Amino acid sequence: MGFSTSKCDEFVEVLASKAPVPGGGGASALVAAVGTALGNMVGSLTVGKKKYADVEEEMYALKEKASALQADFLRLIDRDAEVFEPLSKAYGMPRETEEEKAEKARVMAIVLKDACSVPMEIMEKCCEAIDLIVEFAAKGSALAISDAGVGVAFCKAALLGASLNVFINTKSMADKEYAAELNAKADAMIEKYTKIADEVFAGVNGRLR
Repeated sequence: MGFSTSKCDEFVEVLASKAPVPGGGGASALVAAVGTALGNMVGSLTVGKKKYADVEEEMYALKEKASALQADFLRLIDRDAEVFEPLSKAYGMPRETEEEKAEKARVMAIVLKDACSVPMEIMEKCCEAIDLIVEFAAKGSALAISDAGVGVAFCKAALLGASLNVFINTKSMADKEYAAELNAKADAMIEKYTKIADEVFAGVNGRLR
């Protein structure tokens, strides 16, 4: 759909419109990409500096991982739009007869799982990004420490944002056992990584104040 290559003003304009996509999932992926890039920026401002020569190799490795995640998040902006379209169509399927009800239920089971898969992947990658920013904040250039703080705040916001896109879909699932399993995975990521993100942010804030 090409949302990941849209100009910033175009993306925001479409996001604000009544168009079904992009929505909260795509927006969360974009915020995560920006947050990860800010962590990566810390690495970019660290390598090549004599003061940080002892962590340069590690910074390059972290930057490589961050760059890969950035690309993943941008891909997921469009992927989220792709999986939502079949779901929006499925909600509009007729259910007058028993046959129509059965067919709608069959289709909904498939598209709801697909629609959950993308925000779940965004969440998982947000956790990876937060882990990277922990290292960027601890070992990167002190001159860029505020960027690590902003980056981790963005990744936390993206994690929470993506979770709501999981929960709105699991709520509609007929397979309650599968829905509960996804909810539990999402809850575990929130429980662990919002705390880590808050600790990094507090650490950065403490160093700046």
